[in-house]
Amino acid sequence: MTTRRQFVAGGMLAGLGLAAPAILRAQSQPGPLADPFALGVTAGDPAPDGFVIWTRIAPSPLEPHGGAPMKPLAVQWQVARDERFATIVAGGEAVARPEIGHSVHVEVGGLDPDRPYWYRFLLDGVPSPHGRARTLPALASHRKRLRFGVCGCMNWQDGLFTALDHLANEDLAFVYHFGDFIYETSRTGDAKTYWDTPLPMVRTHLGGECFDLGDYRLRYAQYLTDPALRAARAAHVWLPSFDDHEVANNWVGDLDARGTPPELFALRRQAALQAWYEFMPVRRAMLPRGGAVTAWRGLRYGDLAAIDVLDTRSYRSDQPCGDNFRPACPAVMDEKAQVVSPEQEAWLTAHVRSRDVAWHGIAQQVMMMALDRRTMADAPERIVNLDSWAGYEAPRRRLLSSLKGLGDVVVLTGDEHQNFAGLLDDGDRPVAVEFVSTSIASGGDGSDVRPGSDRMLANNANLSFMNDQRGYLVCEVTPDAWATNFMVVDRVSSPGAAIHRRATATVARGEVALAIT
Repeated sequence: MTTRRQFVAGGMLAGLGLAAPAILRAQSQPGPLADPFALGVTAGDPAPDGFVIWTRIAPSPLEPHGGAPMKPLAVQWQVARDERFATIVAGGEAVARPEIGHSVHVEVGGLDPDRPYWYRFLLDGVPSPHGRARTLPALASHRKRLRFGVCGCMNWQDGLFTALDHLANEDLAFVYHFGDFIYETSRTGDAKTYWDTPLPMVRTHLGGECFDLGDYRLRYAQYLTDPALRAARAAHVWLPSFDDHEVANNWVGDLDARGTPPELFALRRQAALQAWYEFMPVRRAMLPRGGAVTAWRGLRYGDLAAIDVLDTRSYRSDQPCGDNFRPACPAVMDEKAQVVSPEQEAWLTAHVRSRDVAWHGIAQQVMMMALDRRTMADAPERIVNLDSWAGYEAPRRRLLSSLKGLGDVVVLTGDEHQNFAGLLDDGDRPVAVEFVSTSIASGGDGSDVRPGSDRMLANNANLSFMNDQRGYLVCEVTPDAWATNFMVVDRVSSPGAAIHRRATATVARGEVALAIT
């Protein structure tokens, strides 16, 4: 049997790439380029009739403009029912334009629901690696099983992306990426600690901190030189979102953590989100406009599950009480504060109460549990993560109150660089569960249990599980239960780490309670 890892090695609308007229094709033909598809291929934003397929023309990825000629390039694309491309069911021509870094986003439609397809691109007769993507089931169809992945937080400097090599070989319907695909900062040497533990620098970022479009483009290109990342992107269809490090640490709205004047930070955010769009398999509707991306959206997996993706950065109020991990101040109860926009909140509330599905997944970026973060027995005051929903109690409680009585809501989160499983309550009783995925590499090797975890578990009755290794989640959903597998590797500082299931957290439909095995 050919594995996903092997086929990567073997390897009808175009968003910003409409069919090229003959005169453009004549003007845009380049001379032969050495591997124009060096950054690979991927697919995203699946639907019952199709998905987006992506590539970027970059024969020299780490050079300016990826080494591509500064003119439009006509790129052919094909979608087939088999990995040998014996039966091609869709194809066409798209334009890789220099304005968006010669990226190509083709929105493929007209496909059959709930089946795998293979896709590839060609430029001047040179084929790309081929990728695999699966369409979603028809909206009204009955489905008994869904298996999908969750991952994010991929700091190149902190470790290898070994977990993604394993993710590439998982049998998954899609992968939700919660953000921090890149890290915008750079450091030199090993003089850094992470939660009082030395954090060696495993790999080095090219360039310094990212500020302009060229900086961000180079950072994404460097990350995609990693073969494990390219393999995982080609093996699955992705549902990508962004968190803070795609732009700047702990940014919200028009503000960054450094106090940069908002009008100047807006320029940096615009460059960062353009680069994010250029490298992600997303639809043309998510092209940045005025420095903003409408990133919240949803998908439905037949009658079994609906997954709504939130954007918890673009519309959020400034973090209260000085941000970071501190004792809460009265500002956390600000009734005017928001984590998502009013429009997004109304959209989410309507979705979770109206869809005729067994499970509702809320895929977002920052922890919704308001945990007491004290890890020392003698710490005098309760500590909270003010960059999470815990810093915004009014909107947090309002959202959780809207979930009361449903018994079918699961929140999926990242950002923390640890695995967590726990219950969400509205101040009265539990209304949903939350599964937090660890990082792919951020935070280094970690350990099974971070120092102080026992104290956190004792301080938080709603918290059932913690783990500090690197990896990803695999969610297995049936009409009766949602099981989340915490898949971890023992190290990211050196190659060859094996993957294993550290724990499984299961919630039965209608019962807001967790069983850990």
